[in-house]
Amino acid sequence: MASKKDGYAESVDYDESLDTHPTDEELDAAVENLEGRGFDVVVVDDAEAALEELTSRIPAGAGVMDGHSTTLEEIGFMDHLMEGDHDWDNRHAEVYGIDDDAERQRARREAQASDYFVGSVNAIAATGELVAADASGSRIGAYPFAAENLLLVAGTNKIVTDLDAALDRLEAVAYPLEDARAQDAYGAGSMIGKQLIYRQEAEEGRTTLVLVRESLGY
Repeated sequence: MASKKDGYAESVDYDESLDTHPTDEELDAAVENLEGRGFDVVVVDDAEAALEELTSRIPAGAGVMDGHSTTLEEIGFMDHLMEGDHDWDNRHAEVYGIDDDAERQRARREAQASDYFVGSVNAIAATGELVAADASGSRIGAYPFAAENLLLVAGTNKIVTDLDAALDRLEAVAYPLEDARAQDAYGAGSMIGKQLIYRQEAEEGRTTLVLVRESLGY
């Protein structure tokens, strides 16, 4: 599968030491720590398996919204959401089909409370914390509480040693690559406007993290 980062990422200077994969033992320990913080964790081998895992967890009739994610694009989830054979209520299409700016913004906020919100994170601490950020908060606003169910997918390249390293990864890997993507897509850079450290999920079964043994996203 061709990377969605081909092109704009080639000239980006980022810290490649924070974009590597853990050993099997390190991955097992990270999964144990994530589960200890209330996250349901599934490990799959590739993007195809990740897409199958995500789609199998969303029942027919559910309202589905996404937070922009290169990882979701790379595994084919966005193509499936927009064009695939499913019986979901596609909140993304509903929101972005609205022409009026103010009405669309209201709909975006309402969609944060969808039955299923699908997204990714920028870094995963092996100690169990998740780190995510975006410019406006529209991507991560649903994560802490609003969405009834949260499905996250990430490559194991996002796993780093601890929370400090996860915050470093946000600044030294995710931000420069997202800034380059925004420049390429919109002609304007991005910023870390709003940042989330997800330390614990208190609601059993609400948040699932699908870890993929591939380099995905940033």
